[in-house]
Amino acid sequence: MLDNTDRNIIQVLEKDARTSLRRIAEEVGVSLGTVSNRVKKLEEAGIIKEYRVILDADKVGWGLNVVIGLRIQKGRLIEIQEKIARDPRVYGVYDVTGDFDSMIIARARDRSDLDDLSKNVLSMDGVARSVTHLVLNTVKEKPTSFPSE
Repeated sequence: MLDNTDRNIIQVLEKDARTSLRRIAEEVGVSLGTVSNRVKKLEEAGIIKEYRVILDADKVGWGLNVVIGLRIQKGRLIEIQEKIARDPRVYGVYDVTGDFDSMIIARARDRSDLDDLSKNVLSMDGVARSVTHLVLNTVKEKPTSFPSE
């Protein structure tokens, strides 16, 4: 389980994953060796999965965000999800409960690109129904670091 030192280290890395171990040690108030060991253990345990650049979708050309609910033919869920996940416009593929079998988060350059996504990816054999919701405004797109206790 994570202790306060681990949580503090993670919070510094979430602000800027390029922060040096020395700077993290200063901010957290522990030794450089402690930070180095903790980060390595967090990586080995799979708590820290990777370090990445987060791009501004609008500024790099993804003008539309969509949330898509899919009903998929029985017995084909994994096959269809894997095919859809290969499309570079698809940001996330989720198994869900409720009216749909799967929810997709995707980005498209424009209406024509969204039309292509709908006709060529979301209408493939095995997709019984799709409902696409266009995102008008993003209020929050960053998860909270830790569940509240």
